[in-house]
Amino acid sequence: PVVATFSILGDMVERIGGEHIALTTLVGPDGDAHVYQPTPKAARSVAESDVLFLNGLDFEGWLERLAEAASFDGAMVVATNGVVPIAFDDHDDHDDEKHDDHDDHDDHDDEKHDDHAGHDHGAFDPHAWQSLENAVIYANNIAAGLAQADPENAGDYYANRAAFVAEVEMLSADIEAMMKSLPADKRTVVTQHDAFGYFAATYDLTFVAPQGVSTESEVSAGDVAALITQIREESISAVFIESITDNRMMKQIANETGATIGGTLYSDALSAKSGPASTYLDMMRHNATTLFDALEN
Repeated sequence: PVVATFSILGDMVERIGGEHIALTTLVGPDGDAHVYQPTPKAARSVAESDVLFLNGLDFEGWLERLAEAASFDGAMVVATNGVVPIAFDDHDDHDDEKHDDHDDHDDHDDEKHDDHAGHDHGAFDPHAWQSLENAVIYANNIAAGLAQADPENAGDYYANRAAFVAEVEMLSADIEAMMKSLPADKRTVVTQHDAFGYFAATYDLTFVAPQGVSTESEVSAGDVAALITQIREESISAVFIESITDNRMMKQIANETGATIGGTLYSDALSAKSGPASTYLDMMRHNATTLFDALEN
């Protein structure tokens, strides 16, 4: 029995664990881990599991309390171990150029979220899975964690890891070719919350979001106004909605600027099985294709 904290990580754990694990995923498809409230059922799953897989980088602010409440005594595997994290300063430097009122907004956020440190995240962007290069690190950590907990089947875990990584590398080459071919003036992407920093860094894109790195952070009228001005000044032609957020604000921004809604991106959760992003690899392919199709025109 193993537990993964959210659907994207759960899919990777399932790929590598295969038939040898019974997986419970706490925050399922289309679920928002930023605002997740653990249930008694979740505590039971954690209590009964041998291995607990988490993203780390302060993504799951609720996990420590949950593990304590469940008296969890198994192995805890942090999937981002070894990832070079992006500091929030990197996002902020970019944002400061665009939003003069950004500092006031941060102060407000700090007051609002002092008691929600986990939701507001730490010093680094936790969305490391948005880089396919990092997905290889996730796979290595997952395979090592499973092999340590279940040495008998270690060979299978490492074989599954190798197959998964081969698919990651093939997809990475496809997406790189796609993103490279975008013109220089079509490389700015507007999304709801700041979840695509690693994708942006990998493919030399600029992502702009009215909402911070957590879907819990509040958006000021000043931030929205500044974003509308930027979209007009830079002739940004498409904005994107996300599967886990309330998208009324993005639709309002599109209406006011004449930008089109370029499609739905999956940031922090997979889609349901019937959707276009039901596995990690499908999610990355869907996001890249959606961006490319909207931006190349």
